[in-house]
Amino acid sequence: MFYYKILIVFLLSIFLSPLNAGPKTEKATFAGGCFWCMEGPFESLPGVISVISGYAGGKEVNPTYEDVGYGRTGHRESVQIEYDPSKIRYSELLRVFWKQINPTDNGGQFADRGNQYRTGIFFHNDAQKKAAEESKKELEKSGKFSAPIVVEILPFTSFYPAEDYHQNYYKTNPDHYKSYRKGSGREAYLENLWGKK
Repeated sequence: MFYYKILIVFLLSIFLSPLNAGPKTEKATFAGGCFWCMEGPFESLPGVISVISGYAGGKEVNPTYEDVGYGRTGHRESVQIEYDPSKIRYSELLRVFWKQINPTDNGGQFADRGNQYRTGIFFHNDAQKKAAEESKKELEKSGKFSAPIVVEILPFTSFYPAEDYHQNYYKTNPDHYKSYRKGSGREAYLENLWGKK
């Protein structure tokens, strides 16, 4: 009986060991104006597992698109990225983030105005906070912008996924998405600043 118990414990330790667990993942949360425009650039990166559009930075529980859109909740349209840190570094996610926004605009992004469209980096731990602060300083020193970098670096509190029809909008409604991206001024601004992709 004693040896039987030892065998059971041994077998359980094998099957429940970290070697059999999935990859250790982490999350990154960014606000970059309209969340439709923030999904694609991250989803294409090796090591990124998922990108979800949603709402971060507010206090209301389970906000709706209408509530956030009217600026009643304090949330910002955001994306939450689940990634494998063994395949992609947080610093790389930050590099991609900076190239999707106008970091000098504190009133929203492009045609979308209001607090709900303001930029932000919501850090999940001290390492993310340090990396975000360093990347912001590097951008400030780069001389790429004549105006101050106003993107806030904030502690993550909560994230609520947006309604289903907002998820992967650039794939499910490509014509409207392309029209919006161009009409909002985002596409021309980013191409002028970073070059056409």
